Amino acid sequence: MSPLSRLPTISHLQILALSVLRAGDQPGRTIRRIAAKFGVRHTAAAFYQMMARLERDGLVEGWYEPVKVGDQAVTERRYRITSDGSRAWSQTRAFYDAVTLAANGRRWSGA
Repeated sequence: MSPLSRLPTISHLQILALSVLRAGDQPGRTIRRIAAKFGVRHTAAAFYQMMARLERDGLVEGWYEPVKVGDQAVTERRYRITSDGSRAWSQTRAFYDAVTLAANGRRWSGA
């Protein structure tokens, strides 16, 4: 099947989160910090709702891990990409690569 045969099923924000997780397990705060470097400014609630959708769809796994911040013990949410998440990332990347190649190789309109 050609990469251009269907649109990706994940959003640009989801592919950003999956891209960060391809480097390894990460806490949610790290994913949010990297997203902010790309101009993404969402509330913590909106971010964790997006991550919950990725979990629901089987693209990431999430768990709570105890960490120490100063003198205080807290729990943080950590994530890892699943094989389905890696596949979705690869399919989305292939789609955009194919679009770029097609756009560079021909004119889109008859004008």
